[in-house]
Amino acid sequence: MFDWIENFAEWLVFNTFGMTKGAHLAEALNFFIYDTIKITLLLVVIIFLMGIVNSYFPIDKVRNYLSRNKLYGLEYLMASLFGVVSPFCSCSSVPLFIGFVRGGIPLGVTFAFLITSPLVNEVAIGLFLGLFGVKITLIYVISGILLGVVSGLILSRFKLERFLTPWVKQILESAQREEDVFKAEKTPFLKRLPIIFAEVKDILKGVLPYVVVGIAIGGLMHGYIPDGFFEQYMAKDNLFAVPLATIMAVPMYMNASGILPVVQVLVSKGIPIGTAIAFMMGVVGLSLPEAMLLKKVMTFKLIGIFFGVVTLCIIISGYLFNIIL
Repeated sequence: MFDWIENFAEWLVFNTFGMTKGAHLAEALNFFIYDTIKITLLLVVIIFLMGIVNSYFPIDKVRNYLSRNKLYGLEYLMASLFGVVSPFCSCSSVPLFIGFVRGGIPLGVTFAFLITSPLVNEVAIGLFLGLFGVKITLIYVISGILLGVVSGLILSRFKLERFLTPWVKQILESAQREEDVFKAEKTPFLKRLPIIFAEVKDILKGVLPYVVVGIAIGGLMHGYIPDGFFEQYMAKDNLFAVPLATIMAVPMYMNASGILPVVQVLVSKGIPIGTAIAFMMGVVGLSLPEAMLLKKVMTFKLIGIFFGVVTLCIIISGYLFNIIL
């Protein structure tokens, strides 16, 4: 679907700019151009679609239903399963995160989606099947879903809504006002579009600078981290290999399907599968570019709590993988 963007980025960097393939700066710039265009387009489409959904979304009814009914954790599982079927990377999942919060979905449930969405998707599952077989794929999918559910449940206990930024709180207040107007006037769809487009513009203007900075950091890491850098820290006899692999993955940025070939190489070099998958989960679920984008919607304290809980769950998953496999 994004081949044309990849071809354009390569044409621009290697043909127009005349840079050499394989050179650090060229690879970093190619990555930056490709991901900036791709994620910007995704942001526009996702924010627009979520704007349509939210313009008809009964915020009060959803909030009241979730507060009055005991679902015994089923809502966290449903959010994680929705994350599995949504083909988004960590950065493009953030507009959906905003849409969920705006729609009255509890923050813990929203976190369950935000965590699972970049970790597990249909493309990654297909690649996992081809690279590692059915058994490891099943364990990977189940652990990704459980990671979202458990992390969401843990985070929900902290009552973290107070750590959302004033920008998000303004969006929530605006959403409630718009819903009241739409409901009172029974505004038809075509008359809602100008308001939705204005909201797309406002949200995009708010988050895009963070996206660009985050992708730039990811591009530098992509272009300048040498091959074989991580293997020396992930050896089988290193008791701390799993937490090291998870922490070292944070500065990087890549989606699950993009990092899987790296995981295969690590495993082929004798790195334990749990350590390699913990590294993969750290790359796609705890990336520094994601943190940069989340800074627009969360305070530093909330980002720290979010990353801390997810990191702990990934490390535990990595050790369990190594024991089971």
